[in-house]
Amino acid sequence: MNRSSGILLSISSLPSPCGIGTLGKAAYEFADFLHAAGQKYWQMLPLGPTSYGDSPYQSFSSFAGNPYFIDLDMLVEDHLLNPSDLLEWDFGSDPRHVDYGKIYESRFSLLAKAKEAGWERDQEEVQQFIQENAWLSDYTLYMACKRHFQMQAWTEWKDQDLRFHKPEALKHYRTELKDDVELFTYIQFLFYQQWNALRAYLNKLGIRTIGDVPIYVPLDSADVWSEPEFFQLDENYIPKKVAGVPPDYFSEDGQLWGNPLYDWENMQADGYGWWIRRIGGAVRLFDVIRIDHFRGFSEYWAVPYGETTARNGSWVKGPGMNLVSALAGWFRENEFIAEDLGAASEGLRQLLSDSGWPGMKVLEFAFDSKEESDFLPHTYTKNCICYAGTHDNATLLEWLEDADPEDAAFARDYLGLSPYDKKTVSKKSSANDKKPSANDSDFLWAVLRAGQASVAKLFVAQIQDYLELGKGHRMNTPSTMGNWSWRLLPGELTSELADKILHLTRLYGRTDPEMLKKPAPDKKITKKSRD
Repeated sequence: MNRSSGILLSISSLPSPCGIGTLGKAAYEFADFLHAAGQKYWQMLPLGPTSYGDSPYQSFSSFAGNPYFIDLDMLVEDHLLNPSDLLEWDFGSDPRHVDYGKIYESRFSLLAKAKEAGWERDQEEVQQFIQENAWLSDYTLYMACKRHFQMQAWTEWKDQDLRFHKPEALKHYRTELKDDVELFTYIQFLFYQQWNALRAYLNKLGIRTIGDVPIYVPLDSADVWSEPEFFQLDENYIPKKVAGVPPDYFSEDGQLWGNPLYDWENMQADGYGWWIRRIGGAVRLFDVIRIDHFRGFSEYWAVPYGETTARNGSWVKGPGMNLVSALAGWFRENEFIAEDLGAASEGLRQLLSDSGWPGMKVLEFAFDSKEESDFLPHTYTKNCICYAGTHDNATLLEWLEDADPEDAAFARDYLGLSPYDKKTVSKKSSANDKKPSANDSDFLWAVLRAGQASVAKLFVAQIQDYLELGKGHRMNTPSTMGNWSWRLLPGELTSELADKILHLTRLYGRTDPEMLKKPAPDKKITKKSRD
């Protein structure tokens, strides 16, 4: 990875007329914006289908794509839907936030119509897709069965043989639920068709994708249902202990994630085949893989099943370099980022060093006026990734508003800014504010400059910070509900903003002159017309 920079934006946060960001026109326009701004990376959140709470870190599958991201206008262009079909549904009235309830109501009905129109037409391509994706068989049956059992978790399904993944039960339900199995197969076919076209477009522009691999998968997932032997479950497939993190910066009770923990002994005996398949799926989507909660490879926080907080857990030794070496050996051509945030341990520091993978530095964690911080840019080595803030953080302006006054003063001193002029300090910002005060704007851009100027090989900022957005614009507040809904508004990404970002990126040597010379590739992104 050469010296470069990128922008963090979830696919769901793109603007679109159908309620949620998709792989359609707005995604290509954002690619063009990245190119114009001299950015070489688009960092995304996980792309999998979401479940209760709408978190991309709690997905029904490690391999499947999110049906919500399939662009409906592209399906109209491909003669799979009629324009009038889209007018039948209410996708939500707030362009700034996703209404997941309305999206859930509309999407699967529309995708079922698309399947009716295209299943026979696309049979040759669909069959090839099935042959190339071994995970599809279990995932599509799992989703069909969830529908059959009113979306209950698989641990609650009435048929015990099906819960226990018995071959005869699988055969029976695959026949009985044939229509839904085909529907979920075609949905994945459409997702990957649109995703592959977008990724090819990005790569032609010289832009690479960074994607998260959450360290854990949910209990209610095709992954656990189909291969329970790789998880710490009892004889009834109930977790013995579950995942989380102890009390920390984000929460005084810790974070009780509730995911089943891995049976690392069984995984090692299998040569870590489960993880190799999982990373292989991620490599099909992303150019660079960020391992979320890398500390879990070193040691993981195990909480007894049934606890209501993460307080009463304990640290247990993880697979360490055995797993990292297996992944590095299988994926020699791929790059990894280790998300090593949170309370550091000697084991984590050693594993990060032994892996050679870059860790993360977050500028919002740097300005502690009371103690030394290795998140301050002057402490960096080249082999790290610098973030202004991640999807779990406030925007920079929100951080400034809520920061301890001594921390804010230290930050301004460190960044070479004069103390606040009380006469020009703005009132508290809100989601409706369009312009921060001059003081606040200067601070924000000074932080972005510090990240761009650092020796870190890659600098990444949320698009909200480049847009100078404050409270009401963060993507996620850990340990709370009602997240993951923030979106760009049409027209917010201007050529003036791209020029401003490009100037900074050039100033601090993070551009690729040859990339900027590349003309935009052809935007013909749908199949050939079948008139």
